[in-house]
Amino acid sequence: MLQPRIKQIHQMIHEKNGVGSDFLGWVDLPLTYAPEELAAIKKAVSQIKDDSEVLVVAGIGGSYLGARAAIEMLTPYFAREGKGGNPQVIFAGHHLSGDYLYQLLNYLEDKEFSINVISKSGTTTETAVAFRFLKKLAEKKYGKKEAATRIYATTDLRKGALRQLAQTEGYQTFVIPDDLGGRYSVLSPVGLLPIAAAGLDLDQILAGAGEAYQACSQADLEQNEAYQYAALRHLFYNKGKIIELMVSYEPALHYFSE
Repeated sequence: MLQPRIKQIHQMIHEKNGVGSDFLGWVDLPLTYAPEELAAIKKAVSQIKDDSEVLVVAGIGGSYLGARAAIEMLTPYFAREGKGGNPQVIFAGHHLSGDYLYQLLNYLEDKEFSINVISKSGTTTETAVAFRFLKKLAEKKYGKKEAATRIYATTDLRKGALRQLAQTEGYQTFVIPDDLGGRYSVLSPVGLLPIAAAGLDLDQILAGAGEAYQACSQADLEQNEAYQYAALRHLFYNKGKIIELMVSYEPALHYFSE
């Protein structure tokens, strides 16, 4: 019953000619990831590991959730605090808690740290506020010149306040592709840099994503688990079941569910 419609949707997704196709860059990202960009991420992470006990990732929504979900899901509970030669990865800029930011700044006072600020525009309030204080602390601790070498900006290729600041200050930058929405950006520098800093293997992650791509490459409903799930959700929706909750009682999956 649904197979003809699924075949049509499958074609629209892979040919990128349907509504919302401007944001389908994530579909084939595991197969098209630029080797030079992956190498640049690995080199930056190597520098961060040499420089820092802590990497502070400043971002909100899709600019931090993917990385946080992956790190908490794929690392042991009691090996996340900067062990094994990897920096501790701490997240900031995803809320406006003054107490959290105050305690974070105090915590960093006697730590060697780097910053990865993530924002396409650079004007997201929560992230901008946190980064302003983190930048000030880094410049006070290391001096303006060295602080600039410890700040990594993941932002738009050409425009935006963060892109302009990065060019002015000389930060190393990574690009958020135009065709990726925030919640779909974990396999871009948005997610890969923090994930690698936590000690996870990017090559294995991308290989796994490639396997998932192949598993979901068939338009046949019986061969594609993603379409089976979508078909069930469609049927439930038409029966008035319009709200779905992803619930996990495993703490490591908390941010995956979110």
